[in-house]
Amino acid sequence: MANFSKPTGPQFSVDVYQNEFLPEGGRDVSAIVTVTSTGGGTAGTVLPTAAAVVLMLDCSGSMDYPSTKMRGAREAAAAAIDTLRDGTSFAVVAGTHVAKEVYPGDGRLAVADAHTRAEAKTALRRLSAGGGTAIGTWLRLADRLLASADASIRHGILLTDGRNEHETPQALRSALDACSGRFTCDARGVGTDWEVDEVRGIASAMLGTADIVADPSGLAEDFTTMMENAMGKEVADVALRLWTPVGVEIAFVKQVAPTVEDLTGRRTEAGPRAGDYPTGSWGDESRDYHVSVRVPQAAVGQEMLAARVSLIVPDPAGGTPTTLSQGLVRAVWTDDMAMSTSINPQVAHYTGQAELADVIQQGLDARKSGDHDGATAKLGRAVQLAAASGNADTAKLLSKVVDVVDAATGTVRLKAKVAEADEMTLETRSTKTVRVKK
Repeated sequence: MANFSKPTGPQFSVDVYQNEFLPEGGRDVSAIVTVTSTGGGTAGTVLPTAAAVVLMLDCSGSMDYPSTKMRGAREAAAAAIDTLRDGTSFAVVAGTHVAKEVYPGDGRLAVADAHTRAEAKTALRRLSAGGGTAIGTWLRLADRLLASADASIRHGILLTDGRNEHETPQALRSALDACSGRFTCDARGVGTDWEVDEVRGIASAMLGTADIVADPSGLAEDFTTMMENAMGKEVADVALRLWTPVGVEIAFVKQVAPTVEDLTGRRTEAGPRAGDYPTGSWGDESRDYHVSVRVPQAAVGQEMLAARVSLIVPDPAGGTPTTLSQGLVRAVWTDDMAMSTSINPQVAHYTGQAELADVIQQGLDARKSGDHDGATAKLGRAVQLAAASGNADTAKLLSKVVDVVDAATGTVRLKAKVAEADEMTLETRSTKTVRVKK
């Protein structure tokens, strides 16, 4: 582990967990890379970083059915605005089949203080429901507003209650492509009439979180938590840079905690044999990444550097990026079978957590298509994996979809009736993981 952090900001560290030993001819090397940031703004050790936030609230006609959704959205936005740190730039956007600036208007951002918070909450009380849903227009307006801010942390919070029916999937994809890397965004679905894939896809593309708030009364608490987290971010645009020697191939790079997120396809080239994988903004937190590479074959006794993992942030002036921390992934060939066949506990744990997310999705898909045997098998495997890894939250969500006969063997029965909110909650939260047991 190496630490290159600047003394005036958060301290970043990289720890690598792996079994570096391979049998003769072995090629596949896996490592769990734990990245930890401490001592940032949330720890009170430095001045807060300049931040800008845009709230995007669904105001389509369905938000009035029931009316508690619109009321809950107004209350949630007000709670989030109360959570803003003084000096934070912010705006509120009403989203329908078009995007409209609710506050402050005129294509600008307000600066949070007692006066602007009160004005914004007055504007929120005038919000009403009507119209369709075109989320791409909301994101593009948020992007234009955030681009005007002199702030290193740019963040969006998006709430929807329905499907994105008033623009094509290609239009939403285009908006996400245009906005990705320019700001981060948390996405929430309220009620049960929205598409899990859409909301999770938005959060994934924008390096934010996704969740369901089935009961609108829970929105204010959720929005407060999201805004507190946004206010705690200290360093933006952090990337995981992977350098590999000649002959080494990258199989995949995944975030595996606190959620599973495949970053493999999001690589941008960063010089000879180096590529950057985006991780978004950081406060005081720790995340785990699974790096898998394929090395050339070698004889017993040989060893090599399989990959160098660095945390980097770009230079705003376009110069050389700053390296925050660094770790090494190694490969050593041995004829000791016990050493070469041992699976590192962290690697084994997160391999299981990634499988857990996959089999939940496969099981729910099978259930929706009427394949009861397939759904039972996949969700039974999910119950088994959740129990073995100590993922109690996911186990609890699974128990609302299946009756668990024996968790250890994954023996389950599909429930005859499942509340739609319970099924959507399991699907939305299926990628949430637990850390390795100490």
